[in-house]
Amino acid sequence: MRKTLRRSCNACAKSKLSCDLRTPQCSRCIKRNFACVYANQPLTSALTRNASTSPIEPSPEAEGAAVRLSTDPLTLFNNPGVQSFDPFDSYPHTRLPRTHVHRLIQHFLSKIVFQYYPLDLNTSSNPFVVSWWPLALADPALFHVSLQTASLDIELRARKGFTNSEILMADSVSLVRQRIEDPLLASQDETLDSVVTLAAIEFGKGNLAVSKMHIDGVKSMVQMRGGIKHVKLANPLTARMVSWVSMIVMQSPQFPIQSDSGLGDGIAPISQWHEAATNLQDPAPPSLDNLILSPEIGEVLFRLRNLFMEPRSFDLSNTDLHDLTCFVLHKLLLWSPQSTGRNIPQSLAASQCVRHALALYMLIIQGPTYFSHARLQYNTTLQLKAHLEGSLSPLLLSHKSLAIWLLSVGMVTSDGLQECDWFSNQAKAIITAYDLYTWENILTHLEEILWLKTQQSEHLFRQQWQDVW
Repeated sequence: MRKTLRRSCNACAKSKLSCDLRTPQCSRCIKRNFACVYANQPLTSALTRNASTSPIEPSPEAEGAAVRLSTDPLTLFNNPGVQSFDPFDSYPHTRLPRTHVHRLIQHFLSKIVFQYYPLDLNTSSNPFVVSWWPLALADPALFHVSLQTASLDIELRARKGFTNSEILMADSVSLVRQRIEDPLLASQDETLDSVVTLAAIEFGKGNLAVSKMHIDGVKSMVQMRGGIKHVKLANPLTARMVSWVSMIVMQSPQFPIQSDSGLGDGIAPISQWHEAATNLQDPAPPSLDNLILSPEIGEVLFRLRNLFMEPRSFDLSNTDLHDLTCFVLHKLLLWSPQSTGRNIPQSLAASQCVRHALALYMLIIQGPTYFSHARLQYNTTLQLKAHLEGSLSPLLLSHKSLAIWLLSVGMVTSDGLQECDWFSNQAKAIITAYDLYTWENILTHLEEILWLKTQQSEHLFRQQWQDVW
């Protein structure tokens, strides 16, 4: 005879957290190396057998801590996002109606995960499906934050207010605060994921002060973990999101980078970055002869040239490209002439132009990840324009291909903005002076400097030159 209706294990019940009811040990007990003892045998198998005939209603005890997702099994085949999770996993209780929670879960798994991480459109490998979601199912704070991203997306489209999102936000902040106040939970992956997502949400709303406050908290948590390097060893998705979102919100890198020898606890380069140095055959094209660049900026340019000229040789996946972009942006945006110990006037102007254009080019070829990087792109474009205004004429005389490449990058990243007129006017003068009236002519110069052949980037660059013509 059952002594209690409780189905969760003793450890989860004591912590007042939801239990995923896995046997012989639930996920939380495995992760924390706890003894997993159930007051009653979990009913997962029986529930699964009966799923096609009746919806599952939670017991009175379970309603307060977790409920079970009741979903038509046919939906699993019609909605690819839902296929990736067990429809009968328990999930934390919310103040929203169950039917609405189900809708938000489906929207998150079918839409949001791919908006946040378009680098992997496969439901069986997308990290927000296979890594993030299991954590969210077992953690009320991360679950509420995840639902909030889906709710905001739906309510923005509907334009009927943000009632549900405000409820989820209030509860998210309260639950995150509880985690932060617990020394055992304060720096865990779930806490980092929750806080950095709240920072992204507030940034998107224009609440910059609140967003930056969240990032300051994230940085403290990373420090408690021993640095971003150690976070990535435990959870690559968390480390990627933290480093990227922090940079976008603060408009500058918030973590150091590792040295080429691997020293430090900062952001590490991908292995192909090292291969690009050892496999360099022709580091400088003729069009860059006699160009004086800071050694640090020149190294980035020449390694990227080697990586992009033969991308198949280095086997760059979409995730590799994201990690490369994150590392290169941190390296470029952290650079300053003072950090090199040199201040050669003739190299400084060219180095600043190339530095900002390289950062912009990496943003172009990667595209948005997690959320828009438009503000960082705009500010970097302003920097490129400012440095080009005094350097373009000398560069055209001595390094025509580089000048065309720099202007091309500026036109793409300023498209639709007032600054685009300046870049376009300079481009008009160039095509008249050098008789450049075909895309093939322009592409030859772009490939001479730095070019990764992708359909999307070629369309963006070609469209800008067609507008000029």
